[in-house]
Amino acid sequence: MQHTCHLDGEKMQCTITADRDLTAPMFCFSGMSPITATAGGKRVKGVGSYTEIALPDLVKGQPHDVTLEYCGGFKPANRAWLPLGPYLRVGKETFALPPTPAGVRRKEPQSLPPFDGLRITPQPTSFAPTSGTLKVSSLNVSDDAFDSVHELAKRRDLGTFLSKDGTPVRIINDDSANDAYQITITPDDIEVRASGYGGRFYAAITLLTLMNTHDREIPCGTITDAPRFGWRGQHLDTARHYYQPQTILDLLDIMALMKLNRFHWHFADDEAFRLEIDSLPELWQKTAVCGEGHLMPALFSGKIEAGGSYSKQVALEIIAHAAALNIEVLPEIEAPAHALATTFVYPETRDPADNGPEVSVQGYLGNVLNPAMPKTWEVLNAIVTEVGALFPFGHLHLGCDELPEDTWMGSPKARELMKAEGLETTKDLQGWTINKLASTVAANGIRPAAWEEAAQGSNGGIGNNAILFTWTGQGPGLEAAKRGYDVVMCPAQHVYLDMAQTNDPDDWGANWAAYVSLADTIAWEPVPDPALAERIIGVQGQFWSEFTTSDDQLWPMIMPRILGVATKAWQSQDITPVVLAQLAGHYTSLSLNLPSTGLAD
Repeated sequence: MQHTCHLDGEKMQCTITADRDLTAPMFCFSGMSPITATAGGKRVKGVGSYTEIALPDLVKGQPHDVTLEYCGGFKPANRAWLPLGPYLRVGKETFALPPTPAGVRRKEPQSLPPFDGLRITPQPTSFAPTSGTLKVSSLNVSDDAFDSVHELAKRRDLGTFLSKDGTPVRIINDDSANDAYQITITPDDIEVRASGYGGRFYAAITLLTLMNTHDREIPCGTITDAPRFGWRGQHLDTARHYYQPQTILDLLDIMALMKLNRFHWHFADDEAFRLEIDSLPELWQKTAVCGEGHLMPALFSGKIEAGGSYSKQVALEIIAHAAALNIEVLPEIEAPAHALATTFVYPETRDPADNGPEVSVQGYLGNVLNPAMPKTWEVLNAIVTEVGALFPFGHLHLGCDELPEDTWMGSPKARELMKAEGLETTKDLQGWTINKLASTVAANGIRPAAWEEAAQGSNGGIGNNAILFTWTGQGPGLEAAKRGYDVVMCPAQHVYLDMAQTNDPDDWGANWAAYVSLADTIAWEPVPDPALAERIIGVQGQFWSEFTTSDDQLWPMIMPRILGVATKAWQSQDITPVVLAQLAGHYTSLSLNLPSTGLAD
């Protein structure tokens, strides 16, 4: 079977050449949002972006052209928008079609002079240089945090970090702030001052990085360093694409090298629930794998059948790996919207009399749990109780984003609930719903978190000391901060690393928020209003996986842009895009022992 597809303005021109005669084949694939055929076939079925196009009979060796277009005003920006996981179905038989080349194309990095300073990102708070350098092949110290960095160095191919004949390191406990440290480097030895594991760990990360970026000859002087924010995060969407556990462990290692300390694990969404919880085994058993013969079609999939789930043992291994790297793991469950998979498994979470027309931005019908249905609370309470107990961080993200317009307005049961509770709008009912769920979470001793929309509603929103994550821009986060919420800044225009880096049609990624270059990741101020400084508690990068069909496509999307995220999360002082690019060049020269980082040109 042969298949090619390319962008032609707002159209996608696909050509299929069968290696045998096929009668009434169905052309199946996914995309970024709903797609239709305008020539060469007829759309007959779809669930969100998953599409089935009826084709005429195909003759062996004779090319057949199909013209596709996105629905709802969406326009393809680049190769990532071409059909994902294409295949043909004839009766009960399926035939995989060759996919179009996926992922970022590798390009030669920009040639810049070496950075004239400490070659590390984030930059330390201050560096007071003295004369000379310290030649160091390894370090000699007995400390659990340094031991963790030693293991990290081995995994990431960063050379020997600790040895018995290494340069001696003295560690002095002081009263520094959390994660802060001071390093004094002389031509003979090194002294580290910190108050706890986090400070010692980041001191060790700084030393490991400088050993590699300065060719094992570190400038002498005193480094004084402390983070601007306590929450320095990176998010990964493992619901749209199942990442192997090793890939998650690799990401945690990269985060640690950037001094990021919060991993936001998004394992539940419309497409799947991937954590193997005991209380609702059918939830993950029926949704973890999608495609032919499964409850969920091949949504955002690169194959006819794809997916996987994470056992609780694997989750505990990820949590333990993160803890050694001074990283806490924040799980997210998604409610009340982005719950299509849950409604497929538990249709009783929907009002059968609901005749509302709401459609999600991804094109899903009925992807929202109905708070008037008892089954909704049975399912949600089971999830938040078991997931909350599994993760020791003591925080649980509840989702609460992208509720379709007029959700529940066609549900008689929801209308009755709204009348009983004095609610008037969809946002009012969402606020009531997320507040009730957050109250259960808080009663379990867990701090709730949610996306910015959770502040909406006449009741004041989620409440319960929740942390809100602002994503459409900084504005909603600033408003939430004024109302007393703690806020993590993750504006899509700057730190959504699934956004394409340029407007080149040969690039890869989404573009609904912006094209996000390395320079864009630092072209903003997390606290534009100093009066809100105490309420803005952090910065977080996001990576959504709608167009990711293999794990190795992750790396050239987040790197080197994760350096910008780390810079804004740790540093108080600004740096220029040129300096960031220079520093990125030093990191690019490190192998980090990662899989392929893009397509060859």
